[in-house]
Amino acid sequence: MKRLFTVLLILSLTLPLSGCKGGCYESGSGELSIVTTVFPAFDFAREIAGEQASICLLIPPGSESHSFEPTAQDILRIQNCDLLICNGGESEVWLEDMLEGLDGDKPRVVMLDCVQALEEEVKEGMQAQAHEHEEEEAEDHGHEPEYDEHVWTSPRNAALISRAISERLCSIDPENAEYYTSRCDSYCDSLLALDEDFRSLFQELGNPTMIFADRFPVRYFVEEYGLDYYAAFPGCAEQAEPSARTVAFLIDKVREENTPAVFYIEFSNQKMADVICEDTGCKKLLFHSCHNVTRQQLDEGVSYLGLMRKNLETLKEAFG
Repeated sequence: MKRLFTVLLILSLTLPLSGCKGGCYESGSGELSIVTTVFPAFDFAREIAGEQASICLLIPPGSESHSFEPTAQDILRIQNCDLLICNGGESEVWLEDMLEGLDGDKPRVVMLDCVQALEEEVKEGMQAQAHEHEEEEAEDHGHEPEYDEHVWTSPRNAALISRAISERLCSIDPENAEYYTSRCDSYCDSLLALDEDFRSLFQELGNPTMIFADRFPVRYFVEEYGLDYYAAFPGCAEQAEPSARTVAFLIDKVREENTPAVFYIEFSNQKMADVICEDTGCKKLLFHSCHNVTRQQLDEGVSYLGLMRKNLETLKEAFG
C-alpha cells in the first residue's frame, strides 16, 4: 500500500497545477489551503476560516467514504495544503498510509481525537454477523477496538471539533487569529443553541425510542440526549440486504413501542423502511447523519446546522 502511494505521489508531481481541481469540491478563494475528507469537516472549516482559505472537500459528494480511493491529484492536494482536517478511524486507513509516505508531519485536525470516542455498538436485533467476525479477528490479533466515527452527530461534539479547528488555524495563521476566533465563537453559539433546542424537545416528548430501518450512524446523537434506539445495522456496516429475522425484529419493536415513524438515512434505498411501514402502518422519515451530501445540495449551500435543524423538525413530525 505504501509503495502504491509513493508511486502515485511521484506521478502527481508530473501533473500540471491547472489540473489540480479534479473532483475536489472547493469553497472560498483565500490564500490558506485546507483539505477536508468528509462533509462535516468541510462545513466546519468554511464556517471558521471564511474567506481566508480555499477549502477542498476531497471525497466526492454523494459517494461512500468507506470505499474512497485517492487519486494522484488528491495526494498532491494533501502534500501541498496548509491544513488537513480528517475524520480518523477505520474508514480513513488509506489516509494514514498516504501520510506515512509523505515528507514531514502534515498539520491536521482529526475529528475523532477531538471528542470522547465511543466504541461501535452492536445492539439487540442488529444484523451484524460480519461486524462481529471482524471484532473477533481484531481481538485475536490484539488490535484496538473499532470506534464509531460519526462524532459530529452530537452538536456539542461539533462545537468541540470547531474549537480544535479554530485553534489550529490560529497557530498556522496567527495574523488572522482574531478573525478565526470570532467566527468560531459565533458558530459555536449557534451549535449550542441547536443543542438546547434538541434538549427542550426531548424533555417535552419524554425521550422517545428511535427505530432505524437502516444503518445507525447517529450513536453520538442518542448518547448525548439519553435516547434508546433500535436499528438494522451498526453505523459503519457495509450496506447489505437485511435478513427476514432483522426485519421481523424491527416490526415487533415498532408495535411494542407504538412508534409512529421509522427513520432511514441519506442515500438509503429505503426498501426496509417501506416493508416495515407497509406492515405496521407507521410512516418513514429521513434522519440525516450529515456524513455526506449531494453535489446539488452543496451548490445550494447546504450546511450541517441546516441539516440538523431539519432533523429537529423531523423529530417533531415523528413524535409530536
